[in-house]
Amino acid sequence: MPRAFEDFHVGDVFELGSQKITHEEIVRFAQAYDPQPRHLDHEDLIASGWHVTATFMRLYTEGVLLHAEAEVSPGVDELRWLRPVRPGDVLTGRVTVVGLAASLSRPDCGILQQRGEFLDDRERPVMRIMIYGLMRRRQAANP
Repeated sequence: MPRAFEDFHVGDVFELGSQKITHEEIVRFAQAYDPQPRHLDHEDLIASGWHVTATFMRLYTEGVLLHAEAEVSPGVDELRWLRPVRPGDVLTGRVTVVGLAASLSRPDCGILQQRGEFLDDRERPVMRIMIYGLMRRRQAANP
């Protein structure tokens, strides 16, 4: 049964797993979405921050959203790229629930606030983001 809003608590931590970033993925993403020279063909190649964020979103979706009564996201805050990501880096994601609030526009939902972070293989943060998610309440999901 998917998690409803009531099943989340401040302090809950969700480990999202890891993803290795390859040279080919960095270049392919850059060619399609962020064709800056540092992301395409540079001796000190680094991943686009948008590539890093998209990779995080994939792990977050698979680790949390697909197992929850998730609706849409009203937004994100404080997206920060803290250090460069290079080919071969293995990034590990996690999110921590930091806030819960009633939705003012959707009484059948609550708003889940989570702090997401990606760590490199030396456990240094490479990205941080504050995510807001609209989650259906149990009563609305199972009347």
